[in-house]
Amino acid sequence: METMTMIGVSTNTTLKRWLRMMLCLTTACSAMTVHGQTDSAPHIAEHNGRHALIVDGKPFLVLGAQINNSSTWPSTMPEVWPSLERMHANTIEAPIYWEQMEPQPNHFDFSSVDMLVQGSRQHGMHLVILWFGTWKNGNMHYVPQWVKTDPARYPRVMNRNGEPIDVLSAQSRNNLEADKHAFEALMNHLAEIDSKDHTVIMVQVENESGIVGAARDYSAASNREIAGQVPAELVRALHLHAGTWNEAFGADADEAFQAYHQSKYLNEIATAGKAKFNIPMYCNVWLSYPIAELPERQVRNPGIQYPSGGPTQFMLPLWKALAPSIDIIGPDIYSDDTAFYTSILETYARPDNALWIPETGNGDRYAPYLFLALGHGAIGFSPFGVDETGWTFQKGEDPKAHTRNYTLLSPMSSELARLNYDGALKTAIELPGQAEQELDFGTWKASVRFGFPQHDGRHAPGTSDSSGRALVAQLGPDEFLVTGIEASVAFHTAGHLPGIRMQILSAEEGHYENGQWKPLRLWNGDQTDRGLNFHRSADTVVHIRLGSF
Repeated sequence: METMTMIGVSTNTTLKRWLRMMLCLTTACSAMTVHGQTDSAPHIAEHNGRHALIVDGKPFLVLGAQINNSSTWPSTMPEVWPSLERMHANTIEAPIYWEQMEPQPNHFDFSSVDMLVQGSRQHGMHLVILWFGTWKNGNMHYVPQWVKTDPARYPRVMNRNGEPIDVLSAQSRNNLEADKHAFEALMNHLAEIDSKDHTVIMVQVENESGIVGAARDYSAASNREIAGQVPAELVRALHLHAGTWNEAFGADADEAFQAYHQSKYLNEIATAGKAKFNIPMYCNVWLSYPIAELPERQVRNPGIQYPSGGPTQFMLPLWKALAPSIDIIGPDIYSDDTAFYTSILETYARPDNALWIPETGNGDRYAPYLFLALGHGAIGFSPFGVDETGWTFQKGEDPKAHTRNYTLLSPMSSELARLNYDGALKTAIELPGQAEQELDFGTWKASVRFGFPQHDGRHAPGTSDSSGRALVAQLGPDEFLVTGIEASVAFHTAGHLPGIRMQILSAEEGHYENGQWKPLRLWNGDQTDRGLNFHRSADTVVHIRLGSF
């Protein structure tokens, strides 16, 4: 039986989604790339400003786990896989190091790449490769020794005092060609070993690129260039008035100048890589965080506070205009402030940019933000440092709250990816002092209450750590998929309380298995009279049918 019909989606909704699927398949057949690859390879789909990562022909939700920086080694990977499996992650994010892959010019060692691809397949996971090339966290720490020891050929950034710093210059053609040559070799190798299996679903180009130690390159050539006119392509892209960099950008001139060269550098690398193997490419971002100072001191400091030139929230429009080969710009979010986290999701969830969180904190307080991200249409989410190598977790330790999330969502991740792409999914997370929220589905409203016990006639108590979260997805006009953690969900129509002029036709507890809904039992009585309660169990999901009278 076709899944959508079995769970009760209306005929119109089924037809709409079938037509969308056919559109995706038609689009997928329209382009050919190298090595006989078609667009059945992983790619980003967009419809009405919403996005999906398409893997093997259908939307895929990345429940990711990024390993520690120094964990991609044969001696270390045995301590990685058990952590990811216990967490129920479906995707591993792992770095490939330029210094290891090309220890001598044009002599490539793909053993780490092969190890990751084979290991991912053996453990039933997809793989996101992180290219640690010219930049890693605003420095050049992962470039090969033959680059580090030849600054005449591979020049470094000059700071304001005219001194070289530990960053390769984005204005150097030699630097770009060396990185591009290595990246092309990597992507060509991935095409040879993975163009049919689709183990690798995305590639990160560099890591938190930019300059730490200066706002821009202050070399003599750069100083002459910034004194001149802003390039016409940037004037057109950002609808600027022609003029010098200072005239166009004022106090942001140095950062914008660096972002111009940085974005073009990464775009050329990504373009060259896609010519070898055309799968989604993204760059991640070290954000500009609020400064814990007096309001009058709230002035950002690129190159010190964060790497200058990267696609921060302030430089994002420039990057989107000048780096079209970068499919996604994904923010690394390491603040657990809900207002800031929300603002970053809203900034990066753009019609021209799929929302993808490639790194976030692995602590329990970050777990509710998976639900927040899904509510903003995210295609994936990944805590950082998820392995038991001792850097973040000791042997047998796990990110408990993230694991609870993945345990709950992983069996239905495909369904959630599709529903989110359709715009049918909404979420709520508990905010301090706000234990009651409402989700609006038009005719039906879902009242969400966090914390237990929930006594009749009293407000919900909330949880001690504001960790409640809930997810509701509309399957049809009167049908919903509901789950949560430390939450209750009750439905009602506009102007009525839950239970008034409405009824629950059925509430099935169950789970998805190979794309099909498998009911386990019906809820009724105490299990439905005060809402659907998600309190004790870590993996409870309910499919509810409603009626009104």
